[in-house]
Amino acid sequence: MVTTSLKKRVAQKLRARRESGFTLIELMIVITIILILISIAAPVYRNSIIRAKEAVLRDDLFTMRSLIDEYTLDRQEAPQSLQDLAEKGYMRQIPPDPFTGSSSTWVEVREEDTLIAADQTNPGIVDVRSGSNLRSLSGELYNSW
Repeated sequence: MVTTSLKKRVAQKLRARRESGFTLIELMIVITIILILISIAAPVYRNSIIRAKEAVLRDDLFTMRSLIDEYTLDRQEAPQSLQDLAEKGYMRQIPPDPFTGSSSTWVEVREEDTLIAADQTNPGIVDVRSGSNLRSLSGELYNSW
């Protein structure tokens, strides 16, 4: 009687152990589904990161161009560099270019013969562009914005 109940318990444990796990096929199917979902999500995630950087670049360019105009109108001379805007309190610091990651890669556009204000005395920078040679999602170069 003891051996029969012991045999039943052992048989139940073996059955439970066999039924509680996953088969190799089930695991392979789950891993395949996960890989398919990742392959769909990765490009979407990458494009959303690029779109966010593009939005930051547009905003930075708009802000710096506005500050160049304000500086020129306030002081009757154009800034000689972006650092002038930071030193004179028009901005706290020069923002980093979102695509190069550095604040020293901005391209300052100088026009020696263009004066913004009628009483402006010195020419200087009139525009700023990105220092990146990459293309946007629409195909334009970022340094042409």
